[in-house]
Amino acid sequence: MRFALSVSAAVIATGAAIAAAQCEPPPPTRTDPVADVLHGDRIEDPYRWLEDASSPEVARWVEAQNAYTRRRLDPFPGRLRIVSRLAELLAIGSVGQPSIRGGRRFYVERSEASDQPVLRVERAGGGEARSLLDPSPSALDWWYPSPDGRLVACGLSSGGTERSVLSVRDVETGRDLPDRIEHCRSASVGWLPDGRGFYYTRFPSEGASYGRHVRYHAMGTDPEADPVVFGEGREATEWPSVEVSPDGRHLLVQTFHGWSRSDLLHRDVDSGGPFRPLVQGLDALSWGSWLGDRVLLATNHEAPRYRIVLVDPARPEPSAWEPFLPEGEAIVKGFSIGRGHVRVSLELEGSSELLVLDRAGRPGRSIDLPGPGTVEGYAADPSSDEALFVWASFFEPPALYRVDLASGAPSIVKGSAGSIDASAFEIERVRYRSKDGTFVPMSLVHRKGIAREGSNPTLLTGYGGFGISQAPAFSRNRFLWLERGGVLAIPSLRGGGELGDAWHRAGMLDRKENTFDDFVAAAEWLVENRYTRPDRLAIQGASNGGLLVGVALTRRPELFRAVVCSVPLLDMLRYDRFLMARIWVPEYGSAEAPDAYRWLRAYSPYHHVEPGRPYPSVLLTAGAADTRVDPCHARKMAARLQAATASGRPVLLRVEAGAGHGAGNGMARRAEELADEWTFLFQELGIE
Repeated sequence: MRFALSVSAAVIATGAAIAAAQCEPPPPTRTDPVADVLHGDRIEDPYRWLEDASSPEVARWVEAQNAYTRRRLDPFPGRLRIVSRLAELLAIGSVGQPSIRGGRRFYVERSEASDQPVLRVERAGGGEARSLLDPSPSALDWWYPSPDGRLVACGLSSGGTERSVLSVRDVETGRDLPDRIEHCRSASVGWLPDGRGFYYTRFPSEGASYGRHVRYHAMGTDPEADPVVFGEGREATEWPSVEVSPDGRHLLVQTFHGWSRSDLLHRDVDSGGPFRPLVQGLDALSWGSWLGDRVLLATNHEAPRYRIVLVDPARPEPSAWEPFLPEGEAIVKGFSIGRGHVRVSLELEGSSELLVLDRAGRPGRSIDLPGPGTVEGYAADPSSDEALFVWASFFEPPALYRVDLASGAPSIVKGSAGSIDASAFEIERVRYRSKDGTFVPMSLVHRKGIAREGSNPTLLTGYGGFGISQAPAFSRNRFLWLERGGVLAIPSLRGGGELGDAWHRAGMLDRKENTFDDFVAAAEWLVENRYTRPDRLAIQGASNGGLLVGVALTRRPELFRAVVCSVPLLDMLRYDRFLMARIWVPEYGSAEAPDAYRWLRAYSPYHHVEPGRPYPSVLLTAGAADTRVDPCHARKMAARLQAATASGRPVLLRVEAGAGHGAGNGMARRAEELADEWTFLFQELGIE
């Protein structure tokens, strides 16, 4: 099927009706002055009442805002063409994270006919794939096959909430076993080798965002009686994950304190003794897997681009770590352990590399990837020499490949065809100077041979947080922009992980200003080098990227014509009071601390909206069921900007009922969101 997008009758409105919609003011919003005193400063918050999503008044206000947004977007004459081409682009399929267990290949696939990704299984070495789990209308959040490949623990949620319920599916019969466990959002699962039970992470109650513990479940028993084996008495905001050694003797718990520090503890399952530290107290990020009786550990301790070492649990101190793969120019992104090899995923200059080593760390050969792009998933089989990976680029959709370790040549297992002429486009890699003199890499994607006379419609997007890299990725919907002559600019901002741990730390806490300076400097560079000009420049960001564009629009409104700000953080003085945001304090800080208050107050977008200032056109979007970032950020910012702006340009709010932060929303729902975002950008930048 093609994804059907609804088109309102307003798209055939008369010219007079269109003009009337463009002149209509936004719905009125009452103010209710509330003030807090933080560290001696009085902070006014006239829209505090919009934080209460359970209020009937807030519901009516959101309904009026959504209706106003519809009246502004639906009449756009080019919307029908956007909807038509978007349906074609979103029909391009995708393949996701693979796994090999017990002689079976598992992977997720979204075909033209599926709204949600489907879990598929086939015999290793070839054979016809079959659907093991089609979650629609729910979403498949995560899945873990047992070592023998007979069972799969799956997490399903609905309405974009990501509040997973764990179930166990029999691979042969395709039926679920009676075992069903609530409160398993983003769960980590470690199976015992014989499949008789598993360790897993669970929250204490429905809707809880903290207090995640590790429990053990024996198959066929009551989950409510599952004992807690790790987490009691520890910080509630810690984020543990689990792994069981291949022989079932050892349990490894990796617990993360934010995105720059982690501890690892281990336990002898047979003896039932206490957990003992493997890595503890280091200001570093480390993760590992069992390799026999030792742990193969990737760490940025004394290695900002990461190195891999072997750790003996009997001598866990860093001075006793044995080198396995030293730090190099490329950043270690992950590894997978096969029967006789370790495959390491690396990233260099925004593109992936795959390296094969033997179990002693002696290098073998690099795997020949299809071209510059990103390895989005990698799997090795502990019981064989087979390996799989998913690869994609800016111009080629994700495809599943099998690796021939003898030759290093990959062969395609599952790909996707689409209606894109990749030969018409090109990628430029440039570097520009940020405010403090730091050089920042940036990718520019556009049609070949574009003219640089300062008039190209340009979309600048970024993230810059949590050590997450903006690697080359296939984005179906962005071809709407590229095919109409648009330029796509993606800078590698500080705060991200593109250049290693030091790059991440240079854009967090009291150095978060570097992220915003890098983004503004990218916009200035695009104008100075005549790719575009301010009235043809739009910016877009989601989540932490929503914070990014929120700062940019309040600091430099004259530099941008349009802003798409999705599922954003915007009130940085109160963000950690909502949903799961307390776990982000190690990244941003909290206004409860005097020092952190000062740097958060200096950039919090909601608190820097100035009455009478001419702001660009803004589209704020949120999912009413978002369990990560509270939609109140978008509601409050929309109200404040609507009241303040003197430009006469629209400030729109789109709140989608039954949608969350993005994951699990379903392709049909996502198609509606994208149609609105592109309609807004085309309308505001004058693209037909």
